[in-house]
Amino acid sequence: MDRQTRMYDNFDKLEQRTIKEILNIVYDALEERGYNAVDQMVGYILSGDPSYITSHNNARNIMGRIERDDLVEELIKSYLGKQ
Repeated sequence: MDRQTRMYDNFDKLEQRTIKEILNIVYDALEERGYNAVDQMVGYILSGDPSYITSHNNARNIMGRIERDDLVEELIKSYLGKQ
């Protein structure tokens, strides 16, 4: 049996994603499940309740890696064109 330690690089790939990429992944997962993605994401941002985000395609886990205050900050910057 092979007992060598294996590198798990999926975490590194996830950390390199931008907030915009993460929001698109989560949006698509919510849409695929038939939810109104915008309403669900707003509910999550306002409440912090992860049950607003589907676990489909690991979306809940991925969204949970972003601090909500960082998410709101990024959304405001983007909306105002202050990137």
